[in-house]
Amino acid sequence: MRWLTALNGRLCRWALYAAVAALLGIQAVVVWGVVTRYVFNNPQPYVEQIALLLVIVVAMFGASAMVRDAGHIGMETLVAFMPDKVQFAVAVAICLVMIFFGVLLCSGSMIMANSVWENIIPTLPISEAVRYAPGIIAGGLIVLFSIEHLIALYTNEEVVPSWN
Repeated sequence: MRWLTALNGRLCRWALYAAVAALLGIQAVVVWGVVTRYVFNNPQPYVEQIALLLVIVVAMFGASAMVRDAGHIGMETLVAFMPDKVQFAVAVAICLVMIFFGVLLCSGSMIMANSVWENIIPTLPISEAVRYAPGIIAGGLIVLFSIEHLIALYTNEEVVPSWN
């Protein structure tokens, strides 16, 4: 499990770095769009599309990182009142549902990317499939991170958050 924890810790940090960089990129692109529109009276048509792509990166990579660091929304208070065996079963069920969700996200994004591969994003010279790349990567990360949590449950270990 040590190699998986080391790998997932790095992948999670990279996902967080990518999400933060994309968030900063959104800020820069939107400021640029406002300046070119209102100061220079020359709006750039690509600003909105780049901002949308960066929002997808923030959402997908941020969500996958929070799966690893257990920062997602949960009903911990309700589960805390249950017996230990039920708590364990709920934790296993959550991990399995997250694995299923990650597989669906990854495979669904691949299907969508394949279906729009030939299309070009308006105002940008790149394929529409690029919009689905973060979903493919994030789905794979969610599966890896959930498997790590599942193994940690069975070995009675704790997954140390990557930002510690």
